[in-house]
Amino acid sequence: MGRAIAASIEQQADLDIAGIWSRDGNLDEIVALADVVIDFSLPEGTEQVLDAVVSYNKPLVCGVSGLTDAQMTTLENAARVVPVLYDRNMSLGVAVLERVLREAVVALGPGFDVEISETHHVHKKDAPSGTALKLGEAVAEARGDSDTSAIRYEVERRGEVPGDHEITLRSPAEVLRLAHSVTTRQVFADGALRAARWLVNREAGLYSMADVLFD
Repeated sequence: MGRAIAASIEQQADLDIAGIWSRDGNLDEIVALADVVIDFSLPEGTEQVLDAVVSYNKPLVCGVSGLTDAQMTTLENAARVVPVLYDRNMSLGVAVLERVLREAVVALGPGFDVEISETHHVHKKDAPSGTALKLGEAVAEARGDSDTSAIRYEVERRGEVPGDHEITLRSPAEVLRLAHSVTTRQVFADGALRAARWLVNREAGLYSMADVLFD
């Protein structure tokens, strides 16, 4: 993702790369130069990035999945100080899918069981994917409940699949399926850059891709 984002920035007339951070690099130096920081590292790296953006008062776009509850609390605390856009999927299509899913759950009512299936490449570490969990949380919230235990998740890892997600809403009388497929990881880079442009000059707060599309 880092390479994809860097390559995309080089194609944008209004964007420049302030720097690229690796494990042995100087994060403070890069953050100090940046107008907005984009983080697609790992959960452990995100902790360092959050410290840096708060120290230098810089907006952050974060697409790291697999954050622990404690790390999410740290992210939420950072969003009290600086604007933070956090989303486990930067795809514009998934943001639209989530909104449609929420509306469908409310309209259909409680008589529908929900199954979320996802397929990703064999290198993906977290399962279910962050996007699948995000969609499950959307279902629970639409039902007015934070409990996702009634939602069934199906996980598959094969080949180099960038990301397929399907939600099945099933009653004894009918079945509704909503689906989204990624054909190239470039979609995440494009979404991250759109989010970065949107986030600059926003007030401190915690935002998502839904805010970028529907605010």
